[in-house]
Amino acid sequence: MPRGRHNNLAAGRRTHALVFTALGDPTRLSLVAKLCTGQPRSISHLTKRSKLTRQAITKHLRVLESAGIVHNVRIGRKSLFKLDLEPIAEVREYLGYVSEQWDQALLRLKAFVEY
Repeated sequence: MPRGRHNNLAAGRRTHALVFTALGDPTRLSLVAKLCTGQPRSISHLTKRSKLTRQAITKHLRVLESAGIVHNVRIGRKSLFKLDLEPIAEVREYLGYVSEQWDQALLRLKAFVEY
């Protein structure tokens, strides 16, 4: 495998790991659900109906931001957060690839056992 391709795969795995880690928390999943409308939301809007403080919500948003799942958008003096589905789509594609690999391995095992 060429070195450049290996580096790209390793970088992809690191990116996927960040997305999995970010989405592995119920609070962050809740924030992603609130941002699914496509409309940028303020921290105060995202804190509504939550027992968490603004500081706690901000901490979770920073984790999502570091994974590329949300972006801070400035509109005037307001700081809003907007969902970016690209990293989630990339992980979904990766999971499809892994699933296909497992399907093929199981078919080979089945063929071997039935032979």
